Amino acid sequence: MKKYDLNLTTVAFLALLLAFFGAFLFYPVSLSLKNAFFAEGRFTFRYFQLLLSSPLQRESLANSFLIALLTTGLTTLLTLPLAWLMTRFDFRGKALLSGLLLVPMIMPPFVGAIGLRQLLARYGSVNLLLMKLGLVAPDAPIDWLGQGGFWGIVMLQVLNLYPIMFLNVSAAMANIDPAMREAAQNLGAGQWRLFRTVTLPLILPGYFAGAIIVFIWAFTDLGTPLIFGFSRVVPVQIFDAVNEINTNPLGYALVVFVLLLTVALFVVSKQVLAGKRYEMLARGHTLGAETPATFRQTLLIWTALGGVVLVALLPHLAVIVESFASQWFFSVLPGDWTGANYADVFGHGLTVSSIRNSLFYSSFSALLDLALGVIIAWLLTRRRIPLAGLLDALAMLPLALPGIVLAFGYVAGFDNFQSRWLNEYFNPRNNPTLLLIISYSVRRLPYIVRSAYAGFQQTSVTLEEASANLGASPFRTLRKITLPLVMANLIAGTILTFSFAMLEVSDGLILAMKEQYYPLTKMIYTLMGRIDPNAPGVACALGVVGMVILTASLLIAGKILGKKMGQLFRA
Repeated sequence: MKKYDLNLTTVAFLALLLAFFGAFLFYPVSLSLKNAFFAEGRFTFRYFQLLLSSPLQRESLANSFLIALLTTGLTTLLTLPLAWLMTRFDFRGKALLSGLLLVPMIMPPFVGAIGLRQLLARYGSVNLLLMKLGLVAPDAPIDWLGQGGFWGIVMLQVLNLYPIMFLNVSAAMANIDPAMREAAQNLGAGQWRLFRTVTLPLILPGYFAGAIIVFIWAFTDLGTPLIFGFSRVVPVQIFDAVNEINTNPLGYALVVFVLLLTVALFVVSKQVLAGKRYEMLARGHTLGAETPATFRQTLLIWTALGGVVLVALLPHLAVIVESFASQWFFSVLPGDWTGANYADVFGHGLTVSSIRNSLFYSSFSALLDLALGVIIAWLLTRRRIPLAGLLDALAMLPLALPGIVLAFGYVAGFDNFQSRWLNEYFNPRNNPTLLLIISYSVRRLPYIVRSAYAGFQQTSVTLEEASANLGASPFRTLRKITLPLVMANLIAGTILTFSFAMLEVSDGLILAMKEQYYPLTKMIYTLMGRIDPNAPGVACALGVVGMVILTASLLIAGKILGKKMGQLFRA
């Protein structure tokens, strides 16, 4: 019996994947590492010493750590009760409420920051309303955003990232064997002690998975601080360093610091969890152990959780309102309403081209992900190949790789080629199209790999073996038998990769350097930086267009995947 299933087709696929990951994952990351640790051909920590000796960089590091810690802590405090209520009780409208809790994912914090700034600025809608009610003095408005926007960033991160932790924690709670809770209750444990000694230890793997993603996302978020004008954070310092990438090595040091921090967090979490055991005798589901909620309990649950959803959606609603506002200054609500902002969006060449560019980049990146995802999942599930575990890890690595790290590496690695052709099509300063498509694809590849992998695992190989026995080639069997059986998974995964690429922030802001190549997110950022009083309204209208596209994509994917959709967001 052969140890590996290696033939010409399999070897060709493996070579293709090796070349792709080598060129667009290892090369840019390794170049950042080289430029951060080597000066004049010698290994050195000089750049990190300069980084830590700079007051600006030290403050940026401290602010980023504090934002990430506060976001993770507050998200935990918000998510644990939500997950407990949703897995502990059965009540009318539970499915609807579960869907509403995930709605904040339809718009990234980058766009929601526009709405939150309108609501919570010193003379924003909330303070003006309080002034009208006589609760706040006109000359002493409340600084809701705090310290130049610091608390606004934290608030927005919590409201937008809690669904990620909610999916992980609620899935972990749903898998707890109900018999363990019943045994603890029979021994006299109260609700708090039951949660502290039984539930919490058993959900730690799921919690850490969600908490790490939230921490890294909050630490590396670029768009939200830019909208608030809060520049003393690591992502903004990296963004500014792109313009000095050939003369200032501190950008490389910052990128490598973020990369090492990300790796360290995952390694530490694995080590912490590896030292403990969390197995249960049975893998239970709360479906049969949920407590039917009384009418009063149902009302309280809807009030509490509905309040969370409403608060989380306020920035989104403010963006929608501002998109229809002629002007919105020093008033609780806009004084004049108009559709001119949407006319500007679809009537101006640059804004239309930004929508067209985003659709183009996202569509081709989704197709590239589909091809790569099918190949990877097929190799992992249908072929015995050497280093299969390494291939699986490589496919999932981008899930933990911050977008700002990869985008900075692309600028560093693909700038100033000697070849005229490479310089024309792979240099982001000339034409970022190919790099944007590839960067979107690399970042979202794990979603399609997971979706395709699950589909292949759930499909019996019997039909494929029958096809092979009748003389069909492996490629014909894959095309005629296997792919049609997993088509729902592939469509759903492709839609997800497309939808999240549409509103990708870091890659677009860093790699798109000329207006004709701007994606939707870069155009929104550009409009928000203009002095024109109508620019914020047009930016909001662009944000709503992106939100509509993303919402439609997620609804289609949710319709296809159903309850399995949440698995794509689990770490």
